[in-house]
Amino acid sequence: MGTMVEIPLWALVLIVLFAAVTFASHFLFPSVRWFFRRRMEKVVARLNERLERPIQPFKLARRHDMIQRLIYDPEVSRAIAAHAKARGIPENVAFEHARAYAREIVPSFSASLYFGFAIRVTRLLSRALYDVHLGPHDEAALRRIDRDDTLVFVINHRSNMDYVLVTYLAAERSALSYAVGEWARIWPLSRLIRAMGAYFIRRKSRDELYRRVLARYVRMATDGGVAQAVFPEGGLSLTGEVQQPRLGLFKYIVEGHDTAARDVVFVPVSLNYDRVLEDRILVTAGQTGERRFRARISVVLRFIARSLWLRVRGRYHRFGTASVNFGTPLALSGFKGDVDELAEELMQRIKRNVPALPVPLVAAELLRSGGAMSRAELEADVAQTLASLPQGQCPCDSAADLVAQGMKALKTRGLVSEGEDGVRVVEGEKPLLSFYAASVAHLTGASQAS
Repeated sequence: MGTMVEIPLWALVLIVLFAAVTFASHFLFPSVRWFFRRRMEKVVARLNERLERPIQPFKLARRHDMIQRLIYDPEVSRAIAAHAKARGIPENVAFEHARAYAREIVPSFSASLYFGFAIRVTRLLSRALYDVHLGPHDEAALRRIDRDDTLVFVINHRSNMDYVLVTYLAAERSALSYAVGEWARIWPLSRLIRAMGAYFIRRKSRDELYRRVLARYVRMATDGGVAQAVFPEGGLSLTGEVQQPRLGLFKYIVEGHDTAARDVVFVPVSLNYDRVLEDRILVTAGQTGERRFRARISVVLRFIARSLWLRVRGRYHRFGTASVNFGTPLALSGFKGDVDELAEELMQRIKRNVPALPVPLVAAELLRSGGAMSRAELEADVAQTLASLPQGQCPCDSAADLVAQGMKALKTRGLVSEGEDGVRVVEGEKPLLSFYAASVAHLTGASQAS
């Protein structure tokens, strides 16, 4: 037993390395995972005491466990068999396809990251860029929603800032799970977004197996009570108007859901901005018909650097108002129509509640007049429009204040000019003003010039 054995140094290093890995995998890693799991549970328990809607256990499940549960679900198993038969491939190959789809879709929610980092960043960014305004809403109706019901915020899609703004304003209610498109599937952004509870979707996928896996995940999240935020238009509006809804996610949420076990309550959310950060990109895309936007990270970095430089010099100004209105909730159990009618009703509620902000209203009146009018005429027309709107739909106290704010923003960007002959739209800028005017055209009845 005491005989000395000589071995090469490289062999000793390998033995020690394998021993260390074995020790870590069998003793250290489980203990570390248990420690962080217990810590997370305590954090979630404290969060649930102050949140209106507690974070559901489904959202806290380990990502690996959720992927396993999803790919072995009976509905997904049937879809795998059908996919293998249709493609003429072995079922184990189709199963691997489903596993890849599940790994792509399923998030890995971190309560600490969401409430410790994301909420702070969204608050800072929203307030730095805009004067954030929360319009009048039926707080009593929102509080009457049962804490066990599944809450779905249905939002019009104006800008990628929508995610930031809604996350910030809903921070006291619950942690939201977003459906995000291909734009966010870029490392390391994808890791951050997935950790915040978002799930990735391929909006134009024709693969039936992928659709079945996605549908089953959405239904499982809905049955599990996960608060969700969806943009039914399927993409940013290129015209500024509220677009027709796409029914995919609505169908996944509604079809087969048992409202007796847990009701689904839809909350229409209407957004509008005095300045949409991507406005020129969207207008160009609308003119060319090309939705594959060509914004690069260099553009974003230049924008951030310029904003910081202006702030250092004391010349930085926010981009006007960003406003959010929460509409009257609609419970699935009390709605008697089909999915198409449900989507149409929610979109109509969103349209009726779109905030009427200075830049869109001023743009609408200028275009309705043909692109030129006096300041007094502009104020008179805006006052007439304000009188026809529900109280609180516009954050300004008077037509004069609204016109002053709208004109300041438009003149700063060089979209309009003002002189002795009155206010005029700058040559070549009508498409951009039409983009903003379109967001409130259904409220004002404006007929815009092209």
